[in-house]
Amino acid sequence: MSYLFRTSIAAAALVLGTGSAAYAQRNPNVGGAPMYANKNIVENAVNSKDHTTLVAAVKAAGLVETLSGPGPFTVFAPRNAAFTKLPAGTVDTLLKPENKGTLTTVLTYHVVPGTMTSKSIAKAIKAGRGSATLTTVQGGTLRATMMGKRLMLTDAKGGTSHVTIADVMQSNGVIHVVDTVLMP
Repeated sequence: MSYLFRTSIAAAALVLGTGSAAYAQRNPNVGGAPMYANKNIVENAVNSKDHTTLVAAVKAAGLVETLSGPGPFTVFAPRNAAFTKLPAGTVDTLLKPENKGTLTTVLTYHVVPGTMTSKSIAKAIKAGRGSATLTTVQGGTLRATMMGKRLMLTDAKGGTSHVTIADVMQSNGVIHVVDTVLMP
């Protein structure tokens, strides 16, 4: 194993691991609200001012009960700003009742079964020699890599998203906040 590769993995472990103060907070603030580890994904998300579009989409897709269930789930949660990167009118179109199936497909592409902390993702990237494939609830895959010190996800269309807040622990899994909507 090359020195550069070992150094990159060590940096990834530091950034993604619980040793970093930014990721070790017990109840980190997301969107101006504390995210409580004893609440489920939906109970926390509804309080985040940065995730109102995501919450509206989850409601429109009928996924509230599922994401409130026991899980566990790993959710890559796009901020409101991520949805504004989509072409004009996309969100409004997806939220229409006749597009519930498409909306559900997009949302479940952001969910991986089980609890994948940043540490476990970093371990998978290391085991994959710089890349890990994550299978989503939707059935597609995401490719996880490091871009410098940041975790990057590449979707099926080749688009990329970065984790901006990792390891927001929930009673039924974990949320990683991302800066771009992932597309199946």
